[in-house]
Amino acid sequence: MVVDPNGRADKITIGVCVMEKKVFCSPMEQILERLRAFGEFEIIIFGDKVILEDPIEIWPKCDCLIAFYSSGFPLKKAEAYAALRRPFLVNELEPQHLLHDRRKVYEHLEKYGIPVPNYALVNREYPYQELDYFIEQEDFVEVHGKRFMKPFVEKPVNGDDHRIMIYYPNSAGGGMKELFRKVGNRSSEFHPDVRRVRREGSYIYEEFMPTGGTDVKVYTVGPGYAHAEARKSPVVDGVVMRNPDGKEVRYPVLLTPTEKQMSRDVCSAFRQMVCGFDLLRCDGRSYVCDVNGWSFVKNSYKYYDDAACILRKIFLDAKAPHLSSTIPPSLPWKSNEPVQPTEGLTRQGSGIIGTFGQSEELRCVIVVIRHGDRTPKQKVKLKVTEEKLLNLMLKYNGGKPRAETKLKSAVQLQDLLDATRQLVPPTRSGRESDSDAEDLEHIEKLRQVKAVLEEGGHFSGIYRKVQLKPLKWIRVPKRSGDGEEERPIEALMILKYGGVLTHAGRKQAEELGRFFRNNIYPGEGTGLLRLHSTYRHDLKIYSSDEGRVQMSAAAFAKGLLDLEGQLTPILVSLVSKDSSMLDGLEDASIEMDEAKARLHEIIISNARAKNTNEPVEFPWMVDGAGLPANASQLLPKMAKLTKEVTAQVKLLAEDEDEKLALTSSFSRYDQAKAFGKTTIDVARIAAGLPCGSESFLLMFARWKKLERDLYNERKDRFDITQIPDVYDSCKYDLLHNAHLNLEGLEELFKVAQLLADGVIPNEYGINPKQKLKIGSKIARRLLGKILIDLRNTREEAISVSDPKFTEDEATFLPTKESEYQQKLQTRNEDGRRSSSTSEKSLDQEDEDDRETKYRLDPKYANVKTPDRHVRTRLYFTSESHIHSLMNVLRYCNLDECLQGEDSLVCQSALDRLHRTRELDYMSNIVLRMFENTEVWIVFLWLTRKLALL
Repeated sequence: MVVDPNGRADKITIGVCVMEKKVFCSPMEQILERLRAFGEFEIIIFGDKVILEDPIEIWPKCDCLIAFYSSGFPLKKAEAYAALRRPFLVNELEPQHLLHDRRKVYEHLEKYGIPVPNYALVNREYPYQELDYFIEQEDFVEVHGKRFMKPFVEKPVNGDDHRIMIYYPNSAGGGMKELFRKVGNRSSEFHPDVRRVRREGSYIYEEFMPTGGTDVKVYTVGPGYAHAEARKSPVVDGVVMRNPDGKEVRYPVLLTPTEKQMSRDVCSAFRQMVCGFDLLRCDGRSYVCDVNGWSFVKNSYKYYDDAACILRKIFLDAKAPHLSSTIPPSLPWKSNEPVQPTEGLTRQGSGIIGTFGQSEELRCVIVVIRHGDRTPKQKVKLKVTEEKLLNLMLKYNGGKPRAETKLKSAVQLQDLLDATRQLVPPTRSGRESDSDAEDLEHIEKLRQVKAVLEEGGHFSGIYRKVQLKPLKWIRVPKRSGDGEEERPIEALMILKYGGVLTHAGRKQAEELGRFFRNNIYPGEGTGLLRLHSTYRHDLKIYSSDEGRVQMSAAAFAKGLLDLEGQLTPILVSLVSKDSSMLDGLEDASIEMDEAKARLHEIIISNARAKNTNEPVEFPWMVDGAGLPANASQLLPKMAKLTKEVTAQVKLLAEDEDEKLALTSSFSRYDQAKAFGKTTIDVARIAAGLPCGSESFLLMFARWKKLERDLYNERKDRFDITQIPDVYDSCKYDLLHNAHLNLEGLEELFKVAQLLADGVIPNEYGINPKQKLKIGSKIARRLLGKILIDLRNTREEAISVSDPKFTEDEATFLPTKESEYQQKLQTRNEDGRRSSSTSEKSLDQEDEDDRETKYRLDPKYANVKTPDRHVRTRLYFTSESHIHSLMNVLRYCNLDECLQGEDSLVCQSALDRLHRTRELDYMSNIVLRMFENTEVWIVFLWLTRKLALL
């Protein structure tokens, strides 16, 4: 309102110089309607004809101008109008040029100290220009010496080009995900065959930020107000979540103090009162990755009210400052925002996920899960003296003759395949019968290496790994003629392959994820996805370094969160690898070797036979518990049946070899076009071949190795450590190769299962005390992490239940002084938390103690206690950790310092667990923590009463 010298009041004119498609969108209309309702403003909409066709001299005059760029908007023409009429600008026009160039946006953000992802620029003057500072390799790009390992992000420098690419490493399956503006219900597509980056123009390359599957969009209205919303990231599966009205589902969330300061800085740096920007939250830090012009929140009446009130004050401050403090006590319009339907969040119990009984609420879910069905693990060992292989070792170990080399990448394995092809003839010559047996075995192993590398399509570090270890070397004259140098003359080659998650394994993991979504979280049904998207559900997924475990975790997450599409983007976005916590048996290798040696004695000597008829009160306490009484008689039968199955597979392999002689083996493999098979190959089954990518040659090699290793005829000695492998192969072929009708395989499976059910549990200790010792060594870090998870959940519940606890509900950005006090309080609380635990070493390594806890905005959340979380931690690992953790839970009371204490597991449950014969694929241990809210209410009431005395 402008007051003239005679005291008369005129309305402030607000010009809306915006393309009509933006003016008449719902958010803009809602806010303009509210501004009109104040009665202090006259809104003038310029319209497309005026903006595009009329000269600026006849554009309407106004006191305040709302103008921002959109497709087709003449920004320079609007700048000329502003220079001519000098209205108050809500968003300044000249800085808007910056927003169309991502390079300038990033430079501007850095200039003002606003965190951005680690990035580098590739500038091309023309398409496909070769640049000497840009290098692309299989799993990384390098720009000016700065290396970005896959996964990395590739953004066009043109801010209006929304085709953003993410490139994935071979270790996760490779491929590329393309992000784009929403089309229908899609926001991205995965392209498994794209592995090279674009070269058509200029791009920004930046580090990929794993955000847990959510993105945050922040909307400012002036430097003192910010509204943030979370949504499912398009990086995960590209499916847009929509409500019944067809609108994208987003949830308001609270910003941390640091993020609020970033919002203020972005608004001020670009001189845009109203703007939006993308926020990436990763590892407790936040980064701005994109800044947009004028942006408004959709479908939020509360936000429209706030925005209109703030804009009113901005306009009055600019044109009638003496009236700017007269904000009405009540809004001059009636705003009845519809109550969110059940598509939103639950009000059940105290607003947390489900209830247990009348007063107990779920607070924490911890699950340790074994991977899904896999192919049998295989290993080929051979000594090599061939110069081609020794040169290959030197090529990839930096030319060090005594250093071992690991070959995992596609380029390295392709080099090995090329060298092996030259050393091994494509078919057998017929003269091999005259060769020395040792030479013949060497050629067969090389042929096996070649077959492994040729099968299954593209190379992936997840599934095939080769080690070359120098064994012997000599000194030879240097090529330059100056002195001598060492050169290897013999090396040990170890090829590890197999252990690949099968199609059935993926289905198992996905179905178990769906089961958890519908059953583990009482009262929520299928709501877990929504809860995770809003930080209402604190979910983290960890995996060991093994490919089958990683893919099981990704498939489980797909089912748990109701995702679609390929597993690679899900794996990279949602699964964290922690090999130190979930991999390896090295810490207990000595104790396990002792257990296996004692187990061999028990089986061979029939030491248990004399006690078989005596009743035992606690059968799980006996040494070698679970072994069949006739184990020593079952071993020869097992060896005999293994030999019979191997002989049948050998005939199939020889027949296949004869057929292959008619064709070139080189035509069977095409690196550029072939990709790994993860589904059952119906055509191979119909042709009488093994399913998947395994050939009869590899199948025969698998069974031949088992036959040879299980029983040494010359020494008349059985190796009981091969029992689990025989059982593995039987189970795999019965499930996946039943169509081959191998005679005796089913009988072998039954014998192997009887022995494996007794042998496998005893490999982790032949009695409870040894099981506890081995289990605690293998699962030490995992156990420590679980204890931290439980402790953090309890402390969070205590802090929320504290009557002194106050939720920072303010969407308005606080002053710097109040922010400082809040940061100081948080730091002090963190210090007290870390000093209150004896797990100090583990505490320092635990990311949960360092991360920021994100919360819903309580003004928008349809819940009573939006500050509460359900903490879910999923740990995917192998059989060893499942057995180890189970043994610790069963027998932890036998520890010397806990003698006399009751077991965590009752005796009836111990007996039931003892009768459980196998911790098969997808076996899982679930721990759930509930909070009794009635106890807290009584405790807090007493605390207050005592405080008053």
